[in-house]
Amino acid sequence: MQLLKSIATGWFLGSSLGAASPATWQRSQVGVGDQPKVAPKVFIVSMFEPEAAAWWGIPEFDLLAHNITIPGASPIFPDVHCTVDYDVCQLITGEGEINAAITVSSIALSPFFDLTHTYFLIAGIAGINPKVGTISSVTFARYAVQVALQYEIDMRELPNNFSTGYFSQGSYGPGQYPSSIYGTEVFEVNAELRTLAVSFAQKANLSDTAVAQKYRSQYTMDGYEAATQAPSILECDVATSDVYYSGVLLSETFSNTTAVLTNGTGVYCTTAQEDNATLQALLRTSARNRTDFSRIIVMRTASDFDQPHPDESAYQNLRYADAGSFEPAIQNLYLAGIQVINGILDGWNATFAAGVTPSNYIGDIFGTLGGTPDFGPGRKQALEDAGAITKRSFVRGARL
Repeated sequence: MQLLKSIATGWFLGSSLGAASPATWQRSQVGVGDQPKVAPKVFIVSMFEPEAAAWWGIPEFDLLAHNITIPGASPIFPDVHCTVDYDVCQLITGEGEINAAITVSSIALSPFFDLTHTYFLIAGIAGINPKVGTISSVTFARYAVQVALQYEIDMRELPNNFSTGYFSQGSYGPGQYPSSIYGTEVFEVNAELRTLAVSFAQKANLSDTAVAQKYRSQYTMDGYEAATQAPSILECDVATSDVYYSGVLLSETFSNTTAVLTNGTGVYCTTAQEDNATLQALLRTSARNRTDFSRIIVMRTASDFDQPHPDESAYQNLRYADAGSFEPAIQNLYLAGIQVINGILDGWNATFAAGVTPSNYIGDIFGTLGGTPDFGPGRKQALEDAGAITKRSFVRGARL
């Protein structure tokens, strides 16, 4: 489950954590044609205002020294914010997969920027699987899995032998690998870079609250020991879905989906809306040498659990639970993220300017950037399968 951000946004901006809006911070409004291309070393990718505001007014740098309006950016968040020297910039995608894809594409293709050597830090809040981690924790993903790109049957109308209403497109039941591939189902990022990011983030003193400590202590079920622990830095994977979901069955379903789509390698732990859309935009621009897919870090902090504790229903968990973790999750974006950014900036000349060579495959399920993914069929086979399915559907008039 993801936090209901539209409600939380209003609460956050009225809290002690709230910062002035970008308009009141504005120092300079830069037009695209006013100066040569700038080449940020780090680009922070935020999804909505509380995530973005965690970086405003911090002691390390003034992120709002420049505000650059980019055509194609979100109409709610039309400006990219940058430091005085443009070493660090921030974009706000707007919530949801469509907003993220268009915003990131527009900025990656903007003539204002040279992003060929830029590191992208995707930094947002998320729900977390209590079997893997706890609220207020900071997670770093290797895989991003688009879990909602499936068939769905209402639970009340399921076949008797189905354990869930979700099953992969082109398949005939839960647990089967999809035979219809869109290419956005799975992305894998640089594992070596993730290891470095985790080593930097572990220097952070993470925020927590007494309310969160009390709430997590209620996850007393066998197998949920991780939920009761103090917040920490975790390496586990993120699911993308525009549907806000809650409950044991859906969590288990999407955990299984993650395992199936990553050949048993991925570990589902957080749920977010935008990551696969952001990664698709960066992959396509990387394929045209506008960005570098090996320079992406996916960091999500846990603002809530994706399923309830024993004294709570799935509905209560979704709409009424006060886990006390929204505020520390927002704070931990900065507390952990600034360690990552400073690590990159401090090590720029020695390590990061040249790039961190991945030891693993990076890219999408098709192998678009070269190499062969160990979690998918590869582009040739996927296209052949897709062609066969399309031809068969026209011949038979079938609805697959």
